[in-house]
Amino acid sequence: MPLEIYNTLTRTKQPFNPIHPESVGLYVCGPTVYADSHVGHAKAYIMGDTVHRYLEFSGYLVTYVQNITDVGHLTDDADEGEDKLLVKGAAEKKHPMAVAEFYTRRYYEDMTRLNVLPPDIAPRASAHILEQQELIQQLIDKGFAYVVDGNVYFDVARDTEYGKLSGRKSEDQAASGRVESRTDKRSPQDFALWKRAEKGHILRWPSPWGDGYPGWHIECSAMSAKYLGLPFDIHGAGLENVFPHNECEIAQSECGTGVKPFANIWMHNNMVTVEGKKMGKSLGNSSYLRDLFEIYDPLTLRFTILQSHYRSTTEFKPEAIEAAGAGYQKLLDTYYRLEQKVGDVPRRALTDEERAHPLVKQFVAEMDDDFNTPKAVAVLFDLARETNTTLADPNRYDTLEGLLQIWRALADDVLGIIPTGRAQGQDNLAGPLMEMIIGLRNQSRADKNFALSDKLRTELDKIGIVLEDSKQGTTWKKK
Repeated sequence: MPLEIYNTLTRTKQPFNPIHPESVGLYVCGPTVYADSHVGHAKAYIMGDTVHRYLEFSGYLVTYVQNITDVGHLTDDADEGEDKLLVKGAAEKKHPMAVAEFYTRRYYEDMTRLNVLPPDIAPRASAHILEQQELIQQLIDKGFAYVVDGNVYFDVARDTEYGKLSGRKSEDQAASGRVESRTDKRSPQDFALWKRAEKGHILRWPSPWGDGYPGWHIECSAMSAKYLGLPFDIHGAGLENVFPHNECEIAQSECGTGVKPFANIWMHNNMVTVEGKKMGKSLGNSSYLRDLFEIYDPLTLRFTILQSHYRSTTEFKPEAIEAAGAGYQKLLDTYYRLEQKVGDVPRRALTDEERAHPLVKQFVAEMDDDFNTPKAVAVLFDLARETNTTLADPNRYDTLEGLLQIWRALADDVLGIIPTGRAQGQDNLAGPLMEMIIGLRNQSRADKNFALSDKLRTELDKIGIVLEDSKQGTTWKKK
């Protein structure tokens, strides 16, 4: 069965047929860099990362674009309020671009700890002002936008398809609280493409309509078209971005360029909730990743998020993280035992025979079903059971190297849950040293020198290394 993806635009799961047979264009709405990342960001970008990884595992050449919003995102998410970067800059007594640089670096540091691969292209809104102005001018020339005293607005009434992503009608939009009623607009539903910069507004650029700055929505339209062309294959975002942000992206892109559809498939991850309420910076109930990293291993958080489907809500509870962490550690323990037994063999692509393994085929089937990571994780537990059975049978040791490559492909390349480095960070020297210590301990036990044997175990425990004895021998791991 081919890969099927739920398309928010059509409200159905549909077969994935890329525009170009061997390549995929993927765009995911990136963060507004005015504060640290929270668990909601983790879910969104782990989703994008997993889609990116699985498409590459499936043999596609992927161009992954994820923007950085450093201008134009106002405090009410529509056309009113102040720029979030300006507000934070004033609070911290910094230039807003200094704020953007600081939190952009911290964002990528947080994502690295979650093993989220960087996008291929990470364009910034402030670096693509000309592209945004060009699209705005196209909309004006075609009669879809109008200028009022230095502000440029999209005329929603001119777009008969506006609302097709969210399903909102004009009357719903007016009552939603996500639009505002500036007197210079023809209609409250119209949205800003360019905003006039008032006196003292730091983030400003010259334009044909006067000094100003772009609206929030126009950046994604301009940058996705620049780097992926139109149309492109997949546009990802959080569910809260369906309206107004993504709805406005479609309208301005399709009306400005005449290309339809803007994107073939729209993927939206559901929210992270706390006691049933959406998690968000503006709501004051965010769990910031840097705080959580002081309590939980970052990859345990990644594993926890992967255990819920991206289209389902993820209720954030410490109990859920701890339960997921226990299962995750069991998987890692099996992987490390296998890695220690096989030794330091090079990574390689799976052979046809390995791809035909029943558990690999089951994993692929689950991922092909709209990236069903909870069921894909369940396949890893089946793989762990098979691995443990094989490790216990010397007659099957010739299959261990193939099992290790399967683990690397599924758990590491696709799901990204294997820590970097060998055996939870052990380097090329640590492995041989531990083998020597284990050999010394085994010899002391054979010589009935139990005092030395116990001392070796105790001293290793003090530095966070646990020895585990079984019928197959002694293995070690970090606490």
